[in-house]
Amino acid sequence: MGKLVSMNTAISKNVNDGDSVYITGFTHLIDFSAGHEIIRQRKKNLKLVRMTPDIIYDQMIAAGVASGLSFSYLGNPGVGSLHCIRRGVEKKYPNALEIEEYTHGSLISALFAGGAGIPFFPAEAVSHSDLPQRNKNFSITRDPFTNKEVMVVRPLHIDVGIIHVQRADEEGNAQIWGITGEQKEVAFTSKRVIVSAEEIVDSEVIKGDPNRTIIPGFIVSSVVRDPWGAHPSYAQGFYDRDNDFYLRWDKISRSIPDTEKYLEDWVYGLNDREEYMKKLGTEKLSSLRMKEKLVPPLNYGSVT
Repeated sequence: MGKLVSMNTAISKNVNDGDSVYITGFTHLIDFSAGHEIIRQRKKNLKLVRMTPDIIYDQMIAAGVASGLSFSYLGNPGVGSLHCIRRGVEKKYPNALEIEEYTHGSLISALFAGGAGIPFFPAEAVSHSDLPQRNKNFSITRDPFTNKEVMVVRPLHIDVGIIHVQRADEEGNAQIWGITGEQKEVAFTSKRVIVSAEEIVDSEVIKGDPNRTIIPGFIVSSVVRDPWGAHPSYAQGFYDRDNDFYLRWDKISRSIPDTEKYLEDWVYGLNDREEYMKKLGTEKLSSLRMKEKLVPPLNYGSVT
């Protein structure tokens, strides 16, 4: 079997109970489709990691797939709290949820150290906080050049990194434009990498604009063609953020019955992302679809 598979196959093949899982995306390209498939397959005891857990992790934790969460910011962006995660921490519902907190800088440093294969990375800003008393992954060492004490962070290794992109080829060479986040660092520190893409293109398209290639195919385990895979977040150049849903989720997630009904209607009750899109309806899809705005072409030069 080649790398190009369905999301169902990608999750069943790469995500095991007890794994650490990192779904990337910074404001856009957040892979809700993969998160929903993890819920649908009823994975258990996952340690979820993400710089900015938002409503996809709220949904996954409400579904009982996770026992732990590592993060550096927590909230429904622009709206408020994540009520399902709060229930997991405060009321141990539906499972007890252990949390591990970083700063943005120290978490991306830990990811970088994991991918680079180095024993630790400086995280000096954390020394001025109480995080070292709360997170065992921080420690103090001595700078061999100045003999001064330096706060460092332990490398973070991930079992499964899941990355949604605008386009990729069938080997997993993946391109992103617009805002980038920690996708590269997560990919290189993950044992298995799932790339899902709004569109699958010929490798010549990727080679024609190499500077946009964030993830090289040789580290990718599975590739999924998954249009609208990031909804209700957005994919630059394809569709806009569904701000109405972020507001609605705040109301839904305050109630356990309403949350469970949402999961039944929009996750368990659907087979895949294609059915999810049909349920959204053409009017909603049309309202979010971005208009074309092309940028000037680049001259890479050629000797032939």
